[in-house]
Amino acid sequence: MKHGSFRVVCLIIMASITAAAFCDENTESLEARVLETFDGDSGYEWKTVASKFATNDDDGQFPVLSYIETWPSALFGNNRQGLTLKSLGIWGRFDRRGYNWIDIYPVSSEGGDDAGPAEIPIPGRLKYIDLWVWGSNLNYYIEVFVRDHLGVVHALNLGNIAYEGWKNLRVRVPDNIPQVKRILPRLASLSFVKFRIWTQPVEQVANFYIYFDQFKVITDTFESIYDGDELANPERIQELWNAASDNG
Repeated sequence: MKHGSFRVVCLIIMASITAAAFCDENTESLEARVLETFDGDSGYEWKTVASKFATNDDDGQFPVLSYIETWPSALFGNNRQGLTLKSLGIWGRFDRRGYNWIDIYPVSSEGGDDAGPAEIPIPGRLKYIDLWVWGSNLNYYIEVFVRDHLGVVHALNLGNIAYEGWKNLRVRVPDNIPQVKRILPRLASLSFVKFRIWTQPVEQVANFYIYFDQFKVITDTFESIYDGDELANPERIQELWNAASDNG
């Protein structure tokens, strides 16, 4: 074989190895996964905390959060008969204008009144975050926070809610948020931390309502198949080592 032909063969082999190593990032199998319907049956409860100028007076302590029997007609239609659908309602009030904020975060429904935040795992490699939000033309905006496998929390701008009624908001997850590792298992999925509503200094904050529904993600669930791939599955690894300990 001539030297030139040999070099071509070597380059082809090296390219094949490189492609195999990174095929999970270049091949996609996109799926829509609903993380929360806000119907009150997901295994999570939702709580709020707000910045220091949140109102606390004779009317109560704000913000107030509750499950409200309402939903986007674009999703479920107008016929309420026989439906038990709900949305997450936020009733807010601040004592002064400014960059006020309200955090909405999940806790385990089994944790009781003292339960701390419980981040929601996101399957696969996250591509988009999607949420239905009802707005009353307020000049506010919403951020969504996710945590990567290194523990770093990233804030993504889901969008402004200066519109009337229900609207589907979506944000693309940037490529600089790490979701893969060099070593096996390569998948390093993100987790959802919280939503944050921001008020603008020029907008009124005396009394307002916002509703969330149908929180979902668009995610890439493709995984390469290779000899011994089960040994990169953390659950399978635990099963095998537990069995080995029992037999040892």
